[in-house]
Amino acid sequence: MARKDSNPKVGRRQFLAGAIAAGAASAMTPPAANAAEAAKPQPRTPSALPPSAKSMAAETHPPQDMGRIGGTAGSDFMVDVIKTLDIKYMPSNCASSFRGIHESLIDYGGNKMPEFISCMHEESAIGIAHGYYKITGKPLLSLCHGTVGLQHATMAIYNAWCDRVPLIIVGGNDMDAAHRPPGVPTYHAAQDINAIVRDYTKWDDMPVSLQHYAQSMVRAYKIAMTPPYGPVAISLDAGLQQEPIRSHGEKLYIPKYVPTAPPQGDTGAVKEAARLLAQAQNPVIVVDRAARTPNGMNLLVQLAEALQARVVDQNGRMNFPKTHYLSSAPGVVANADVIIGMELSDFWNTVNSFTDNGVNGIGTTNGPRTKQGTKLISISSMELISKSNYQDFQRFQEVDVSIAGDAEATLPALIEAVKAAIPNAGKAAIAKRAEAAKQSYAQALARTREAAALGWDASPISTARMVMETYGAIKDLDWCVANAPNGISNWPLRLWPMEKYYHHIGGSGGAGQGYGPQGAVGAALANRDLGRFTVAFVGDGDLMYAPGVLWTAAKHKIPLLMLVHNNRGWHQELMHLQRTANFRNRVVNLGQDTAPVGCGIMNPDVQYEKLAESMGWWAKGPIKDPRQLAPALREAVAAVKSGQPALLNVWTQPR
Repeated sequence: MARKDSNPKVGRRQFLAGAIAAGAASAMTPPAANAAEAAKPQPRTPSALPPSAKSMAAETHPPQDMGRIGGTAGSDFMVDVIKTLDIKYMPSNCASSFRGIHESLIDYGGNKMPEFISCMHEESAIGIAHGYYKITGKPLLSLCHGTVGLQHATMAIYNAWCDRVPLIIVGGNDMDAAHRPPGVPTYHAAQDINAIVRDYTKWDDMPVSLQHYAQSMVRAYKIAMTPPYGPVAISLDAGLQQEPIRSHGEKLYIPKYVPTAPPQGDTGAVKEAARLLAQAQNPVIVVDRAARTPNGMNLLVQLAEALQARVVDQNGRMNFPKTHYLSSAPGVVANADVIIGMELSDFWNTVNSFTDNGVNGIGTTNGPRTKQGTKLISISSMELISKSNYQDFQRFQEVDVSIAGDAEATLPALIEAVKAAIPNAGKAAIAKRAEAAKQSYAQALARTREAAALGWDASPISTARMVMETYGAIKDLDWCVANAPNGISNWPLRLWPMEKYYHHIGGSGGAGQGYGPQGAVGAALANRDLGRFTVAFVGDGDLMYAPGVLWTAAKHKIPLLMLVHNNRGWHQELMHLQRTANFRNRVVNLGQDTAPVGCGIMNPDVQYEKLAESMGWWAKGPIKDPRQLAPALREAVAAVKSGQPALLNVWTQPR
C-alpha cells in the first residue's frame, strides 16, 4: 500500500531532540506571554507532599508549542497492517513505549478492528486473549510495555504456549540509547526484549523499518495460526512508530495473509495405524487438544463409532460429547490392546502410574497402567515444535507408530483408512463392543450421580451442589463453561450434558495461577458477541492473583456469571504439606486457620462480593447455607442476562 505525503518531513532525531529541549525549557521558564498569569497564585489540589518548583511549573503552565511532525506517522501505516488481519479486540495495559501506535489506533483507526480493551495488568490482557481465542478460533493482539510489561505478561504467555493458543504480543521498546529519554524509559528498554519469552513463543522479530514491520506482522499472524498454534512476539521500536512515512524510495505495501494448510500425517504411517486399530479387540482413543474446531469433534465421533472404541477426553479442549456412550473414564486404558493418543500433553502419564508421595522429593513410578503388549499410536503436531528449556513436553514415551502431524487434519485420512481396513468378519465384534460400552456408560453415570449427592446439604456447600444448582439456573440458556478447575472435582465435565464445542474450553495449559478469571472474561467477551451465556467457576486464590480483570469486565460491559469457589485457601498445596508431613511422621498443626501456615486465605476473610461491587459488578455473598444458593443464582442470572457481570461468593468444601 503506497502512502502519499506532501508535508515537510521532520527527522526522528530532530524531533526527539526538539521535544526533549522544549520540554526542559517549559519546565524551567514560563513563556513570556504567560509571565503575568504565572505570577498569580495558582489553585491546586492539596497533596501529601509540597510540590517542587519543577513539578509546579509542569502542572500549572501551558507547554511551549514544540511544532508538529510533518507527514503521516509511521504508526498509522502499522494500523493499516493490523486492520488487514481481522483482529477485533486488543486487550492491553497502556504505556509510553507504544504511545505512537496507541494514538494511531484510536484517532486514525477509530478504535475499531481492533478495539482497545483496557486492562489493569498485562497478565490479564494475555489471559483475556487466551480465553477469547478458545471460543472464536481467532487470535487477538496485545500491546506490552518494554521489559517490565512483558515481564508481567510472561506467566500468561507461558500458559498460552502450553495450551497451544495463538496470540500476537507487540512490545514497545526504545531502542536507540543515544536518543531515548533518560530515566524510566531507559530502565524499561532492552537490546532484545523478546529474549524474556523466546523459550515459549513460536517466533519473534524486531522490525527496523515500516516495510519490515508489515512483513513481520503478517508473518507473525501466519506462524501463530499454523498448527501447532502458539504465541508470537514483535518488538516495536518507539522511534519507528513516531517517524513520518518518507515519500522517497520504496513504496510501502501490505503483504496478503494466506493461511497455511495444517500439516497432515504421513500416508504410510496413517495406514499402519488404521491396520492396528481395525485388528484390535479393544481399541481406546485418548485425546487432549485434538479438536481445534467444532469439525474436529465430528471427526472424532466418526472414528470412535467406526471402531466402537472408548474415548478418554483429557479435556484440553472439548474433543468429544460427554453424553456419548463411548465417552469413558481413564481407567479403560487398562484393558486396551491398542491405544491411539491424539495431541496428548502427557502420553507417558496416560499409560503409566505415578504417585507423588514426597519420598526423596521425587515420587514413585508404580508401573504401566496398560497390559503387556498393548500397541501405542501417537498423532501429534508437538513433534514439530518442541523446545529444550521448559518441560511442557513431559516425559518421553516410546510408541509403536509415531505420526508427526496435526491430529484434526489427519483424521479424515485415518477414518477412511480404518473403514477400509475393517474386515467383514470383524463387524460383529465391533457391534458387541457398542453394547458393552452403552451399559458401562450408564453404570458410570449412575455412580457419578450418587457421588455428587454426598454432603448435598452440608455447609460449607459441596462443590457438586454448587455446580448442579448453577446448571439448574442456566440449563435453558445457550451456555458455555469458561473455567471449570480441577479444584471442584471436575463436576461440570462429569455431570453437565456437554455436547457442543463451546460448552467447555479447557484450562490454562501451563497451570499458571490467575488464568481462571482472565480466561473467563476473554471467553465471555467472545460469547457476548455470539449471544451466549458464560459461566465460570473460579478459585479464591486464583482470583486474587490479578483481580483487576473484574474492572475490565465491568468497563466493557462483558456479561459473565462468576462463582467463587471459596474454600479459604490453596487446598492443593495444603494437601501437599499434609502428605509430606505424613511421610515424615509429623503431625500437621492445623492451628486456628484450619490450614498449615502459608496455605490459608482467612483471618481476615476476603469479601469477594465487596471487591466485585467496588468494580461495577452485581455481587452477593458470602453464601454459606446451600438453601440460599438457588435464589442467589436466579438473581445473578437475571443480572447477567441484563448485560452486567455478576459474582457469587460461595463458601465451599475444599474440593
